[in-house]
Amino acid sequence: MNENAAVYFVDRHLSEGRGDKTAFREADGARRSLTYGGLADQSARFAGALTRHGVRREERIAMIVRDQLEFPVAFWGAIKAGAIPVPLNTLLSASVYEAILNDSRASILIVSDQLWDTVKPAIDGNRFLRAVVVIGTAQTCDGTECIGWDAFMDGAQPQDTVEAEGDELAFWLYSSGSTGVPKGVRHIHSSLKATADTFGAQVLGIRADDTVFSVAKLFFAYGLGNGMTFPLSVGATAVLFGGRPTPDAVFDIMARERPTIFCGVPTLYAALVAEQER
Repeated sequence: MNENAAVYFVDRHLSEGRGDKTAFREADGARRSLTYGGLADQSARFAGALTRHGVRREERIAMIVRDQLEFPVAFWGAIKAGAIPVPLNTLLSASVYEAILNDSRASILIVSDQLWDTVKPAIDGNRFLRAVVVIGTAQTCDGTECIGWDAFMDGAQPQDTVEAEGDELAFWLYSSGSTGVPKGVRHIHSSLKATADTFGAQVLGIRADDTVFSVAKLFFAYGLGNGMTFPLSVGATAVLFGGRPTPDAVFDIMARERPTIFCGVPTLYAALVAEQER
């Protein structure tokens, strides 16, 4: 049996009849949406695009990506290809990005164009990167191929999800760096389903008819579960918000999207209460 996490979280929804159901909705920008069928297709094409660029199994794919539709496409596409996605905090400095890119030896970097000015100094002269894929407006790199997201995906053939065992590496996350330079933490395929089966199912009680809004971003382990793997585990819908979660913005999204599960952190709850009282 193929224990690649993408089989459970992405591919199976097609055979179970959820291809036309919305998997993700953006709450800002153009407010785009992505169905389960679209996620399966685009992540398979992303896997094909990686293979076309010479990415081999277990190579790291760094992601400095806001909470937007391209995040789940790149994350699951890398896993489908047998590569290792490495989502990074979008609020770090160029010097920290440089240290992480060197530590992970990522061969491909995916970056949102809104973050380009901060990221650009970190990639100039990097000896491991073969290509930088920019979501949005194409940019120019020094000594590294820079390509826009659309061009990277254009003409890529969908690739079947590679075979993997449950104890094989699936993705990395980096620590916050509060005690020094952030450290890479490795996660295996089976850990994603284990957390969905325990916290997602037994604590949240998440169901297929839920709409989930997580203020914690997807690059955090907390946000990755709440905003992506828990909803995908049951075929629910997740609301993505790439902006800064101010109380006004959060209240607006909650009123408009009507989430049935809301995931926040203590400081945000305190800010929401203070705003209500004010």
